[in-house]
Amino acid sequence: MGGFEDDEPPSKRARASSVEPASLLDNFSCLKSATPLGSTMARPLPSQGKEVMVGSKGVIKRDEFVRIITKALYSLGYEKSGAVLEEESGITLHSPTVNLFRRQVLDGNWDSAVVTLNKVALLDENIVKSAAFLILEQKFLELLRNDDVLDAIRTLQSEITPLGVNKKRVHELSSCIISSPQHVVLGFSKLGLESSNSRLKLLEELQKVLPPTVMVPERRLENLVEQALTVQREACYFHNSIDGLSLYTDHHCGKDQLPSRTLQVLHAHRDEVWFLQFSNSGKYLASASNDKSAIIWKVDEDGELLLKHTLTGHEKPVMMIAWSPDDRQLLTCGMEEVIRRWNVESGECLHVYEKPGLGLILCGWFPDGKHILSGLTDQNFCLWDLDGKEVDSWKGQSSSKTSDFAVSKDGKLIISMDRECTIRLFDRETKQERLIEEENTITSFSLSEDGDFLLVNLTTEAIHLWNIRNCPIRVNRYAGHKRSRFVIRSCFGGSEQAFIASGSEDSQIYIWHRATGDLIETLPGHTGTVNCVSWNPANPHMLASASDDHTIRIWGLRKASLKRKDVGSSSSNGIYANGSTPSNGSVHQCNGNSSK
Repeated sequence: MGGFEDDEPPSKRARASSVEPASLLDNFSCLKSATPLGSTMARPLPSQGKEVMVGSKGVIKRDEFVRIITKALYSLGYEKSGAVLEEESGITLHSPTVNLFRRQVLDGNWDSAVVTLNKVALLDENIVKSAAFLILEQKFLELLRNDDVLDAIRTLQSEITPLGVNKKRVHELSSCIISSPQHVVLGFSKLGLESSNSRLKLLEELQKVLPPTVMVPERRLENLVEQALTVQREACYFHNSIDGLSLYTDHHCGKDQLPSRTLQVLHAHRDEVWFLQFSNSGKYLASASNDKSAIIWKVDEDGELLLKHTLTGHEKPVMMIAWSPDDRQLLTCGMEEVIRRWNVESGECLHVYEKPGLGLILCGWFPDGKHILSGLTDQNFCLWDLDGKEVDSWKGQSSSKTSDFAVSKDGKLIISMDRECTIRLFDRETKQERLIEEENTITSFSLSEDGDFLLVNLTTEAIHLWNIRNCPIRVNRYAGHKRSRFVIRSCFGGSEQAFIASGSEDSQIYIWHRATGDLIETLPGHTGTVNCVSWNPANPHMLASASDDHTIRIWGLRKASLKRKDVGSSSSNGIYANGSTPSNGSVHQCNGNSSK
């Protein structure tokens, strides 16, 4: 076992809408004899009573409720059902004036539409002007598209400009007059309107401007339901469900949704396992060991892990691994040695990266998948292309025993150790840097999926969560695990990364609620220090842990029907406990080309 203090071996030392079409309006005329559109309220049916409010708590207005249901029916394409609901309820979706206005817009009767707009009972003059601007803008663009330049100019000068609305857009429309026809089409796209269905899109824009009492917003019922489901999900303390939320019942996850039962024990490594990480797709797991090897495991359709390749060739222990953005390649980094790049499918070593006189201590991919990043023993960083050509380098940490780093998804932000208690956030484009300063020594850190949060492990048996979106701010703290000598790694995980997991020197895995900081689960099973944990990004019910007991444990849900499976052993060279050979399991010696 490696240690953190200087008197320990170096192996584990903490290194320095749709809108109803015009045809729908015709449906209203078909019903005219039964439900005159000239009446704002038709006669309610006897069975409906005269209740103004509906619902058990009496907070839902009946007419609004019916109208958004009607709107949803039309949006879903159930035109007849929508019309029948209007007739049966006596509550029309739109007033006769609004129906006329919509028809005029869809028919392109722009002048009449503006006149009708002014007949709608709108108290805010600014709303009338904004809606008129959208209508006249559409008129202007269609005139240009039809090569009616003179009428377009008149519309712009005498109708649009006097409104005094959106002067910047008026200038853009002016430029369309002297531009090619292609720029007229561009004019539609700037408005968010494509010429093929621009009038329907115009109605959607008008719905955003006009009050909802005049025109019910698109997808209002869907939005309300989504809001309700979101509130339920956010209120669910243990939310970690794979399945979507149901409308039939209120949502609730129990603690049983956390991966807390050992489903597999993987024995293929012959020494302490120091690092592991699921691939971006969650279809693979890679592990790195003091036995100088790395292993690629495949997650099959049943969630079982099978040994795919054993990667050998490093002369020193393998400290870390890194998946390419497309999961087709894997980097392995030996301890102060070299970086090797592997083909995940074949297990072939594609390249060896090294610098004479210097050791490489960390590795990672840039988001483009065409460059890799390495940390050097001289405390600098080096950026390589895949062929081994050095394309950039810069000064890294000042003095630290910890070697850790992360790269943002856009490749602009490099996060690395600066000093023992400081993390540097370096912007490669602006060359500016921000610092995270802790009071105690940092042993490791990891970046959240959205790139806005950093999880920092400390020597004080604490893990801090930092918001790094702008000026770094510490937002939470997690404690309870044990750490006195070794590098212990933690991770984000679960549905929407709502949980924090960490290894521990007491041979257990600890899981906290990310938002509250509460310790909610402790998982025994290993017989040695748990060095690293990784949560499957595609399956919130799968967690992996790496330990000094030479094993990897795969954790899942507590289901009585599941039986634990042990895969491989130090004596069986990766053979199943029942004697069968792991699928496509093979050993690969690296003989790739070296980059000097």
